[in-house]
Amino acid sequence: MDTRPDHPPALLKVLTVNVHKGFTSFNRRFMLHELREAVRQVSADLVFLQEVLGTHHRHAGRVANFPQEPHYEFLADSIWSQYAYGRNAVYDNGHHGNALLSKFPIVRYENHDISVNGPERRGMLHCLLQPPMHRTPVHAICVHLGLQEAHRQQQLRRVSELVRGLPPQEPVILAGDFNDWRGRAHALLQRDAGLHEVFVQARGQAMRTFPASLPLLALDRIYVRGAAVHAPLALPRRPWNRLSDHAPLAAEIAL
Repeated sequence: MDTRPDHPPALLKVLTVNVHKGFTSFNRRFMLHELREAVRQVSADLVFLQEVLGTHHRHAGRVANFPQEPHYEFLADSIWSQYAYGRNAVYDNGHHGNALLSKFPIVRYENHDISVNGPERRGMLHCLLQPPMHRTPVHAICVHLGLQEAHRQQQLRRVSELVRGLPPQEPVILAGDFNDWRGRAHALLQRDAGLHEVFVQARGQAMRTFPASLPLLALDRIYVRGAAVHAPLALPRRPWNRLSDHAPLAAEIAL
């Protein structure tokens, strides 16, 4: 009897990074062009972006080489033919939010406002993808959670509620800036949504990503559900340590 699987695993490379609106720490330098080149070098199939600008009229008039198109389109360029953007924060000069760049068709997407009372605007961008080499759709969820612990707990419950409602046979990749410096998200997401963090499972602890120049806090994460194999990828310290205030995370995921 032939016991080989009907479908070989689909291998995806995932990258997540908070781009800090294209500026380095404390907005010292505009680095979006260098960031685009670094993102290209990773050759990821999916790129999860946080704090990416949709538009900013003041910067467009004052900053040299400031792209006229939305920054997620500038980063996607000709490599990622599909992209989705979820606007989180709106202000007089423009807006920013989360985005997903994808080499696979995005069937549909929805941006969820998960802000809690107060000025912080936070979002959860949920995209349904259909990789041609995978028999079922794949859910990619890009998040940016709040700075306050109480707010994060409420937002994590919203994330868990969304994931629990998805078909169990459809894989889920959840990535972004969780601001979870106390490490309390892991147990909640595993218990309530069956999600496992890639670095925690492989190395026993989350990867430190903030500040990028000398990472001390593990704020950024890649969680998966329904993945056959997932392994963290090592990225070089340079040039990433000077491109944003967050270091990126990358992983290979077999679905």
